[in-house]
Amino acid sequence: MNGVSGTEDMGEGTRAVRAGLPEARKHEPTLPGPVFAAHYHLPGEPTGPYAYGRDDNPTWTLLERAIGELEAPSGGTGTAEGPETVVFASGMAAISAVLLSHAQAGDTVVLPDDGYQALPLVREQLEAYGVEVRTAPTAGDAQLSVLDGAKLLWIETPSNPGLDVCDVRRLVAAAHAAGTLVAVDNTLATPLGQRPLALGADFAVASGTKGLTGHGDLLLGYVVCRDAESAARVRRWRKVVGAIPGPMEAWLAHRSLATLQLRAERQCANALAVALELKDFPEVSGLRYPGLPDDPSHPIAATQMHRFGSVLSFTLPDRAHAERFLAGLRIVDEATSFGAVRSSAERRGRWGGDAVPEGFVRFSAGAEDTADLVADVRRALAAAFH
Repeated sequence: MNGVSGTEDMGEGTRAVRAGLPEARKHEPTLPGPVFAAHYHLPGEPTGPYAYGRDDNPTWTLLERAIGELEAPSGGTGTAEGPETVVFASGMAAISAVLLSHAQAGDTVVLPDDGYQALPLVREQLEAYGVEVRTAPTAGDAQLSVLDGAKLLWIETPSNPGLDVCDVRRLVAAAHAAGTLVAVDNTLATPLGQRPLALGADFAVASGTKGLTGHGDLLLGYVVCRDAESAARVRRWRKVVGAIPGPMEAWLAHRSLATLQLRAERQCANALAVALELKDFPEVSGLRYPGLPDDPSHPIAATQMHRFGSVLSFTLPDRAHAERFLAGLRIVDEATSFGAVRSSAERRGRWGGDAVPEGFVRFSAGAEDTADLVADVRRALAAAFH
């Protein structure tokens, strides 16, 4: 099955629309439907791409090719000649696959101490397997200070939920000089906001649940590996653990890629508009959005990000004010996760896993009309303080 060619030098919207599609065939759909199969006809010797449903699926193949095309350093093919992609049942499955397939007892792994809420669980598991884990903040490239002798460096930029940014090129250069592999969690940025492999990383990892698919209706993860050897290890881990996506989820994810550029444009514009509105509200503190020119992360983000994402964060005086603000929103869902076409917000302190104030709010801008979204935020803020 040969992919559609000729889009490598076209705009990102065109590439998103065409990513991973097979060559057109008469009377066949543009994007073939999901293949539901536990086994395949396999007479004789077990040669060929598909033998058993836990190992491979034609629907995965198309999605993996599509994501590879979007994450590839040069906007290339994402095929065997370039980066290889492996899709998973969730973002956590993808994270675990990289770390647990490349680290073993006696190795050292460096994680951010301000990253995704589930990373401490990963740390506990690594340590249980005899892996030393060091941590440092994302801001100020602080992970450089604990890099010595590490097998793998895990970067999350922008960090979730604090939205700090590190200099990926700088960390990659230092890591590679010491023989350390580098993985970048690209969930918040998406491939249209940042391409870690183009910045030198060995792995781009993400939860496709969030902005990549953007509808808040499926769980998915992926790993894009710079070389075939690393991809083989990640793929073997998926086989052993069985952390495979369902064909329907994979097909829905591929279908959603066609609108990625449209969604990203509106969501990033909305995030900036909301951030600018909050900036002038005196009771708001700790406002963070990498797209704001005066944000501490902006100088570095502007050198390595094409877009600044749909997520912003800020702090209201206390839990009560935050809860009144959330209750006052009319077109913003109070929900966890982020990156969907419907705006959402939550008080992150309710989970107990993030080192944030009680009034800290993570806000994910959706694709609503900008004026309506800003008006809703303005109205909810007014209600929270009266």
